[in-house]
Amino acid sequence: MTIDIDDLTYEQLINLNHKIVERLKFMDSMHIHNEMMQFNPGDKVTFEPHNREKQTGTLVKFNKKTVTVLTEDGQSWNVMPHLLSKVNKKTNKQKSKTKKSNRGKVVNLHGKQ
Repeated sequence: MTIDIDDLTYEQLINLNHKIVERLKFMDSMHIHNEMMQFNPGDKVTFEPHNREKQTGTLVKFNKKTVTVLTEDGQSWNVMPHLLSKVNKKTNKQKSKTKKSNRGKVVNLHGKQ
């Protein structure tokens, strides 16, 4: 796509620039919104801040461009959603139940108890 801007006046170029900037802001906000929709408040998430150890916490709030995560040690972080990963919700008890449920069961085939 080509747009000839050579014949546009200064005011028209300024107006075009404002429209382009607004469109780009809208597209950015839609992209961030779509990333946020991968999560729900209450989700357990992890993220790695620059030059710090991995943090684990609970997503507590959606903001305009970030989400607020309350970490296990009580810190509150505003994090871009593309930096988050969901934590597998299965606990050790749930894992052991899953393993047990996959085992075969003994069934009385002769009708005697």
